[in-house]
Amino acid sequence: MTDNNIIFGLRAVIEAIEAGRDIDKIIVKKDMQGELSKELFNAVKGKNINIQKVPVERINRITRKNHQGVIAFISPITYQKTDELVPFLFEQGINPIFILLDGLTDIRNFGAIARTCECAGIDGIIIPAKNSVSVNADAIKTSAGALHTLPVCKEQNIRATIKYLKDCGFKITATTEKGDKDYTAADYSSPTCIIMGAEDRGIPAEHLALCDECIKIPIKGKIQSLNVSVAAGIIIYDAITKRTRQQ
Repeated sequence: MTDNNIIFGLRAVIEAIEAGRDIDKIIVKKDMQGELSKELFNAVKGKNINIQKVPVERINRITRKNHQGVIAFISPITYQKTDELVPFLFEQGINPIFILLDGLTDIRNFGAIARTCECAGIDGIIIPAKNSVSVNADAIKTSAGALHTLPVCKEQNIRATIKYLKDCGFKITATTEKGDKDYTAADYSSPTCIIMGAEDRGIPAEHLALCDECIKIPIKGKIQSLNVSVAAGIIIYDAITKRTRQQ
């Protein structure tokens, strides 16, 4: 069964997966058992779909219809794959800049960053499949529709994605308060992926270790950090301005 942007019921969700529908995430009740539930978990294996086990009360708050303990949320966009987008951009003669949002969870910040990316001409956003923002109606609204036109790649393994970009000749630049270089000294002349971390946790150490440089935005006041969407705007337009001057 379907209801706007959700599909509920075990068989309906399984059929949606097998049909290749763009599913953002699936929630199932914690104690789900039975042959159909096994079929559901087998269906999501190897697919870029986040599945969460939750109390049945949470599912009931979404719909009181016969959900059978499972709801799938349909993505309003078609996510792309980094390893398909990169060669496409190279074939077009584009020197790409990506923004990787590593663990960002605030939808409004996500939408605001996407809006800035689209306005500035950034070539794509990369997000993790788990423990991260995703494209939903609120994100699209906050982005002023930018998420309908800006490529968004959702990846299961961010570490592997960073390594892939490095192998493709990308410079990986982390924006972090731990940075050893002022953001104005960064160089964006080559293909670049700029990583922005979550406001509370920052960029994971294992991902920082793969970065080619770590930059920071100087803080002069008593508050020690900027809103991540504001920080992203500063970095993005610094990168685009430098690219424009080099042309």
